[in-house]
Amino acid sequence: MIVGYARTSTVDQTAGLEAQERDLLAAGCEKLFIEQVSSVDIVARIKLAEVLDFIREGDVLVVTKLDRLARSVAHLLELLEVLTAKGASLRILAMGIDTATPTGKLMLTILAGVAEFERSIMLERQREGIARAKAEGKYKGRAPTALAQRDEVMRLKGEGLGATEIAKLLGIGRASVYRVQSQANNAAI
Repeated sequence: MIVGYARTSTVDQTAGLEAQERDLLAAGCEKLFIEQVSSVDIVARIKLAEVLDFIREGDVLVVTKLDRLARSVAHLLELLEVLTAKGASLRILAMGIDTATPTGKLMLTILAGVAEFERSIMLERQREGIARAKAEGKYKGRAPTALAQRDEVMRLKGEGLGATEIAKLLGIGRASVYRVQSQANNAAI
């Protein structure tokens, strides 16, 4: 059986999800597993777990692009190991790769390694750029939004509102409300 898996990171990406679904159906997928969740939140990727459980010997798992499936080379290799143990293979449409062949497995591993290397280099350059900008006094970082609203947090607290209500009213996190209150208490001591 040809099984498709589609994923987008947010619910706002409906067009991307529809395009994946269309491409998977055009590739002959008989069953689709679709979810909208970040790739790094592996615990929340329920449909990925379901598709891996569903796959049987001789099945092919099809995805449109590699980044829709795996978050790293290690994760990809882990998924490939599961598929291989079940006697199934992986096909990535955008790369024209099918792991049913030894060449397909080799190419996938090489390309995934290159993609991870590129991402590492990009992150390294980003960190270097931020460090340089900080040294030149051009990068200040994100302004602390909760501390800027300290007086308002304390006023609302004085009116008897709880941390959750204050956070919602001011558009800040509840932990930020507690942090502001803690700093105010420490300053009073």
